Parts: sequence; structure tokens; C-alpha cells
Amino acid sequence: ANLYVSSKIHAKGKDLEKILEVSGANEKHLLLDIATGGGHVANVFAPRVEKVVAYDLTSKMLASAEKFIKNNGHTNVDFVQGDAELLPFDDGTFDIVTCRIAAHHFPDVKAFIKEAYRVLKNNGALLLIDNVAPEVKQLDEFYNTIEKKRDPSHYRAWKKTEWIAFVEKQGFKIELMMIFDKVFDFEEWCARMNVPEKKKEALEDMMINADEVIKNHFNISTEKDKELHFKGESILLKACKQEINRNKEVISND
Repeated sequence: ANLYVSSKIHAKGKDLEKILEVSGANEKHLLLDIATGGGHVANVFAPRVEKVVAYDLTSKMLASAEKFIKNNGHTNVDFVQGDAELLPFDDGTFDIVTCRIAAHHFPDVKAFIKEAYRVLKNNGALLLIDNVAPEVKQLDEFYNTIEKKRDPSHYRAWKKTEWIAFVEKQGFKIELMMIFDKVFDFEEWCARMNVPEKKKEALEDMMINADEVIKNHFNISTEKDKELHFKGESILLKACKQEINRNKEVISND
């Protein structure tokens, strides 16, 4: 949990700046940060909104986030433990729902989206940031395989096209999607999950010995005596809950 608070990828980045910039958040808003992790999103929004609910599945992660956020002087953040796929909040409670670098852990991402939609007010915004898989099957399978080997709690990094389909079928209207390159330092990437040495060596071999198409796409560095890095991709997606007009014909999701 503490490593997630100090993680460079989680604590900093253009995506963290952009999610605040495009949010439209103001001092009257109530915000829910799902899978808050180290609390970085909750922390940057706390000065902008009336109240933040930092929500996470694990008590130790919440404790680390609470320490981090309170040390920054924010007193308008509540910390609630629970599942992203079953939110303990009333319909139409929040103006904004955020979720950053977490949805690839959710076994049922459609349930998460459905719940986010439910707890948002009409015209409220879902702001999602997550690592995404390439559209090409070979590259998709490679990326999800190495993530799963490193972290058994990884469920799936979805493709950009899959995210668009998920949120639109739920009833959201997509307002923007931004794409960010994401450079991973191999040692830090493994250390964050306390990957055992043998597993780390196997992961390194898998990357260095990958097909040239894979190495080129992910910019896998293989020069001797240099630290291993590779490049992935993440998205920032903003989708708004549209007020339902009961007089209009409902379009099937099928």
C-alpha cells in the first residue's frame, strides 16, 4: 500500500493534471474516487470540491491514502471500504465519479460502469483513467500476460474500442478521450508488487526474447548493462450521464 502512495507513475503524470483540468469540478460538487489506491486523485480534487469520498476494497490501502491526504492538510475527504462493482451509495448521489489506474483489476468491469452510472446525478461525469491494451491480438495478449504474471490481481487491460462500447451501452455520452504514452521502469514496476527474483527473471526473459513486432511496439530496451524499460498506453475518458427522456424510444444495446 505504501509503495502505491510513493509510486512515480501513480503520484505524478500528465493524466493526473488533465483529469483535474477537464473535470469541471467546483466547490459545490460531491466526488467519489473509486479504487482510490494511494489517494492521489482524491488528494488533487479535495481543494476543488465540497467533499470527496475515497473508496477502496482494502483497508490497508485506505489507511495509507488517509495518512497521505491528511498530511497534505485536507479535511473534506471521507474514507469508505467496499467493492467497485457494488457501491453502498444511493442513486444520484455524486456529481463526479473518478477511477484512475484501477479498472484493470475489476473482474466485472460492466458492473463497475453500471454502478458508477447509478450513483451519478443526471449530467454527472465519469472520469476514467486506465492502462489499455493494443487493438492487435498478439500485442493485447502479450501485454495482459506480462501484467498477470507480475500481479495476479490483474484481471484485464481493455482495448480503447472496448471502453467506448462499455460506457456508451450503459447510457453515457463520451465527451472526450485522451491517449497517453506510459513508460514503465521494469525494476520499479516489479518492486511495487514485491515480485520474487525468479519470477522477475522470467518476466525479463519473456520481454527480451519477445517477437520483434512486440519489442518494437512496446519499445522494449534490450541493450546490455542498461535498465530495462518498456512503453505502454493509457487513456483518460470523460463520459457524462444523460438525463433519460421517458418519451423517447429506448434503443437496444444488443
